[in-house]
Amino acid sequence: MRKDIEKLISEMTLEEKAGLCSGIDSWHTMPVNRLQIPSIMMTDGPHGVRKERDDTEKGLLSTPSYPATCFPTASALACSWDTELMRKLGETLGDECLASGVSILLGPGVNIKRSPLCGRNFEYYSEDPFLAGKLAAGLINGVQSKGVGTSLKHFAANNQETQRLTTDTIVDERTLREIYLTNFEIPVKEARPWTVMCAYNKLNGEYCSENKRLLTDILRGEWGFDGFVMSDWGAVNERDDGVLAGLDLEMPSGGEDSLNKIVAAVKSGKLPESTLDAAVGHILEKVFEGTENIRKNAAYDKQEHHELARSIAGECMVLLKNDGVLPLERKGTLAVIGAFAEKPRFQGGGSSHITPTVLSIPLDEIKKSAGGGVTVTYCEGYRLDEEQADDFGTGFESLSDIPDEKLIAEAAEAAAKADKTVVFLGLPDIFESEGYDRTHMRLPLGQLELLDAVAKKSKNIVVVLMNGSPVEMPWLESVNGVLEAYLGGQAVGGAVADILFGDVNPSGKLAETFPMKISDNPSYLYFPGMRNKAEYREGIFIGYRYYEKKQIAPLFPFGFGLSYTTFAYTGIETDCNEIDDDGAVTVKVTVKNTGRVAGKETVQVYVRDVLSTVPRPEKELKGFTKVSLEPGEEKTVSFALGKRAFAFWDEETNDWQVEAGEFEILAGGSSAETPLRKTVIVNSSYVKKVHFTRNSTIGDVLADTVGYGILAEIAGEELIKSLPPFVLQLPLRSIHMHMPEMNDEAIAGLTDVLNS
Repeated sequence: MRKDIEKLISEMTLEEKAGLCSGIDSWHTMPVNRLQIPSIMMTDGPHGVRKERDDTEKGLLSTPSYPATCFPTASALACSWDTELMRKLGETLGDECLASGVSILLGPGVNIKRSPLCGRNFEYYSEDPFLAGKLAAGLINGVQSKGVGTSLKHFAANNQETQRLTTDTIVDERTLREIYLTNFEIPVKEARPWTVMCAYNKLNGEYCSENKRLLTDILRGEWGFDGFVMSDWGAVNERDDGVLAGLDLEMPSGGEDSLNKIVAAVKSGKLPESTLDAAVGHILEKVFEGTENIRKNAAYDKQEHHELARSIAGECMVLLKNDGVLPLERKGTLAVIGAFAEKPRFQGGGSSHITPTVLSIPLDEIKKSAGGGVTVTYCEGYRLDEEQADDFGTGFESLSDIPDEKLIAEAAEAAAKADKTVVFLGLPDIFESEGYDRTHMRLPLGQLELLDAVAKKSKNIVVVLMNGSPVEMPWLESVNGVLEAYLGGQAVGGAVADILFGDVNPSGKLAETFPMKISDNPSYLYFPGMRNKAEYREGIFIGYRYYEKKQIAPLFPFGFGLSYTTFAYTGIETDCNEIDDDGAVTVKVTVKNTGRVAGKETVQVYVRDVLSTVPRPEKELKGFTKVSLEPGEEKTVSFALGKRAFAFWDEETNDWQVEAGEFEILAGGSSAETPLRKTVIVNSSYVKKVHFTRNSTIGDVLADTVGYGILAEIAGEELIKSLPPFVLQLPLRSIHMHMPEMNDEAIAGLTDVLNS
């Protein structure tokens, strides 16, 4: 803490300190005019600066905001697999914050995609914590390089919207560490966000807003976080308990009740004033830093940012299927079908809803890109709801769920007359939003009937999807191409046209698995929980970790994405074949563009523990990089894999541990396609600790070197080696049936030796 801040705190009254730990309104910190302590502003917007207008009537989340560049949402951005692109986006968002007088941007959200049904998944990156953490670190570093802070959210295990303010997330420590905390740990350590935002939910019985182990012991003590912890809007349960646990700032304003609780807790001795002083210090550090970085005449080029949004969207879209129909030729006739072509869904609903500076329409951009050589016809196909769901949805039936037979007939007829057909489908606003979860993975019924009718008339169909999370595709075999555009931001129209006509070669890779059906998902039986509890019974086996372990073929695997060119993985090398558990190995992977056009490939590196005494996934992502290659060009990329690449969380030692043995390093273009393999030996002194009792099995005792030696000496090694499998499963208390010498006293002595 800076000396001037310490002096300032010493001059503050108890009431002023308590007041500073709450916002003055929805978006500003509390000033203390007497001491020249200023107020700074924060806004929503992980993919754009959502600064609310102050000249309109305010709603819960639907207050209009000033125009800002609306970039692709996190579900799309993650498919870029590009940390440098994320940093560039962050720098751009930082510039727009400065131009708007905003000191802290509330994002990014890194919560794990436990289920495709989470209504807020469009705001989150991935099912994989390593990928989510690395992308978030890139964005944070970019924003904060401009002197603008970020708020990493929602900490932690906030993976559903159902009863999000009261539900209790029940998750074991290993799963918590490996899956639901690693995504926060990486950006905290690598990017040092100004703030971390606590989640609404309870975690193992305790609200995240007053969870000392989470907010102080782990976040500050283990990870070294030095910013301030703030609440999500309305996440505070008991304000004094929150300060005691490490929650520095309550947002929005907690009012007199909040202030009085803190003051009373200090006066009663429940809350040490030194703890309150520390919270005030954390806040003041960033308030002054934010104030120092305000630029009164800051501005940005709206057109330049729009073009960047188009470029970024083109990097994110994923080509899921292509039997040769794409890219489109600039000749003949083209039918464009679907209301989303004219009224695109380009962002999600809720607190991240942005007013774009401009919006590019897919239909217009397709016509522009096609040029005079293509005759383009358009049919609506289905109806969209007039009002968009930007405030937790509306709860009524979507018009696109109701087939319009007249529109469907017109569209089918247009498709029959066209050489090729592009059908825009996806999820309307009210299907997915902050505030509630989806109940199924289907597209609206009206869209499904439209596609069925068109497929009966046309043989060259490309589907463009606009959705925030996976959908089922029972219709996949009836179409020739599928482009997953996700929610592509305000420049989505131009980006779609760029890819359809081949001006941009698609390079997006899925950051989440697309299951065949929702019942294939590992959380299916437990999501969203019941009786205010969400039990994570699937443990560490979520996403591709589950599908591969269960040998369930998904619709599209994690990391998958097609290109207009082809790539070959031609070589893998390591700088050594054997390392200690605290050492590192450098892996070099060579990839070649074997096609006729330039393209980008994301090289993915996974690690597999060949033989483990604890349940582990078939493999886990531990490295990735995006490579640009000209036709025939070959490049070699390097990855450094340290202890964490091989480790699991051991609940007995409460630490990351690596078991000795063989590990396979695998490389390829998706989790399901890893043609390159290299084996390394890891030497480790770690041995899983076993506490022996008279109910431990004979087999467990014999697996221990000391135990084997004692029993072999008593009964003879020949007898030990001849014991049948069923005997090895007997408890030690039954050993006297095969070794009469082993009475209760001898068993007690043996277990004492083994546990010593």
